[in-house]
Amino acid sequence: MKFDRLLSIVLLLQHRGLIPAKELAERLEVSQRTIYRDVEALSSAGVPVYAERGKDGGIGLLPGFRTDVTGLTTDEARALFVLASQSAHAALGLDHALGSALRKVMAALPAPHRPAAELTSRRILVDPERWHAGPRSDTDLEALYAAVLSDRRLHIRYRHSGRRALRGYTVDPYGLVAKAGAWYLVADHRSRPRLFRTDRLAQVRVLEAAAHRRPGVELAQVWHILRREVEDRTTGVRVTVLLRRERLDMVTRIAGSYFTGPPVAEAGSEEWLRVEVVYPVVEAVRHLLQFGTDVQVVEPAEARTEMARVVTELTGLYGVSRVSTSPTPLRAASPPSLAGRSAGAAQVAGPAMSHPCDRESSSADPPRGTG
Repeated sequence: MKFDRLLSIVLLLQHRGLIPAKELAERLEVSQRTIYRDVEALSSAGVPVYAERGKDGGIGLLPGFRTDVTGLTTDEARALFVLASQSAHAALGLDHALGSALRKVMAALPAPHRPAAELTSRRILVDPERWHAGPRSDTDLEALYAAVLSDRRLHIRYRHSGRRALRGYTVDPYGLVAKAGAWYLVADHRSRPRLFRTDRLAQVRVLEAAAHRRPGVELAQVWHILRREVEDRTTGVRVTVLLRRERLDMVTRIAGSYFTGPPVAEAGSEEWLRVEVVYPVVEAVRHLLQFGTDVQVVEPAEARTEMARVVTELTGLYGVSRVSTSPTPLRAASPPSLAGRSAGAAQVAGPAMSHPCDRESSSADPPRGTG
């Protein structure tokens, strides 16, 4: 609608100052001629908007002009009050500021929109925290937040997953990202994007040098690239497994992020489903041990060999000589496609594999999209 576009132009000019007509046209997905017509309409309505010619010119507002939020629609007002859990804001020391800001916005809303906005805030809640997240780290996110806002380079001391030693990196920060209850520092290291979990940052020091970010690159763009790399399923070891149909929901909830597609019925069996999973290295197949005999590895052979090796180690660890009484062994019925094969399927519960973002490469640099 034209009214929404006019309001968007005013808000953009208030926020940015002088903006080229071409950029406004691209942002609002209209032609430059339409932008100039909108500017004339705004001027006729009393908005002090002007156009400045030249290569450094554009469209702007006279200093001191401000609008309020009376132009919001009902749906826009509702959108502002879909409340997220304040845990993310609290971690940055902004929880009280959020509450104060929402109260001010509510007071400034047109009276007809207030009931809808208030009802939305009471009926919708978004909680980004993971279930059973465990104890919180003692990372000082407020200090890290201030460091990121300084627009300076940072020197960090970082512990990679599974390692004791700390490694030092000088990085150019783009910002912080909260994802599924975890916080990440997104930064360039030697002009390449990197991801660092904040709960493994042992030290952060702000340097005097200004941050050297790549021109025109913003946090959201870097995060999109890193997230795609972490979730990439085109590389790695592909493993075919069978899972019991009645355990589908549980296995999907825990390991579904490694599926390459939905499970399908196993030929000749009503009990088993077949699915392909992808792991970064063959050793990570031990992730499936936690499902016991409800998941069995079919192929490749090296994945079955790895499962058999770990099961043998566990049998030695928890063997008869280490316990006072010998437990009665249980045997699970083999799925049709594994009949006659050697042992090596997932038959012992084991620890879950860490998030793929926790892996460390063997090179001197931290891997792209990992921490």
